Amino acid sequence: MIALIVAYSQNRIIGNQGIIPWKIKGEQKRFKELTTGNVVVMGRRSYEEIGKPLPNRMTIVVSRTRKFEGENCYTVSSLKDAIELAGEKDVYISGGAKLYEEAIPIVKKMYVTEIEKVIDGDTYFPDFDENSFIKEINERIETDISYSYVTYTRKS
Repeated sequence: MIALIVAYSQNRIIGNQGIIPWKIKGEQKRFKELTTGNVVVMGRRSYEEIGKPLPNRMTIVVSRTRKFEGENCYTVSSLKDAIELAGEKDVYISGGAKLYEEAIPIVKKMYVTEIEKVIDGDTYFPDFDENSFIKEINERIETDISYSYVTYTRKS
């Protein structure tokens, strides 16, 4: 299965000057639960923000300018190459904006954390045709900044 996983604000912000522009306790729990034991594909800038391969999963970085290596960490030059390298494992595309834009037409599912706040930033999650997906709200978490776990499943 090819999926993407993202958190974005009400105004679809996913980043600001190369970093995630919020710190919300527990918000990344779903990311860990879904991706552990699977394959995470991310762009160079997303990887540089994290700074290391993610534990207990294969990390594939898409970059044409840098090469990253480490335990369970690989670099390829395209999303297509990343999917081929992943083989039969479930793939979770985790940013950034250009990689999301390229992935939306091919993903079966989108796991979205919808943050219920307008946040300043310079990087947006791309628009997509919501009519091509079935939207399911899985869970709503109320904290100082509330958010919902939403799954978009592509219609057959």
